[in-house]
Amino acid sequence: MSGETRAAPLYCPYCGEEDLRPSETGHGAWECHACTRVFTVRFAGLLSRAVTR
Repeated sequence: MSGETRAAPLYCPYCGEEDLRPSETGHGAWECHACTRVFTVRFAGLLSRAVTR
């Protein structure tokens, strides 16, 4: 890993609360202390072409 700073999630994707802390379960894992869920955030990639609406 290059040591670059990653953005942290601003809210829980399950309950919407902002009481998040990094989890010890693994890289990219976050704990929500409002709904007690642990979730991971992972970059999946880029689209192969621009998406137009």
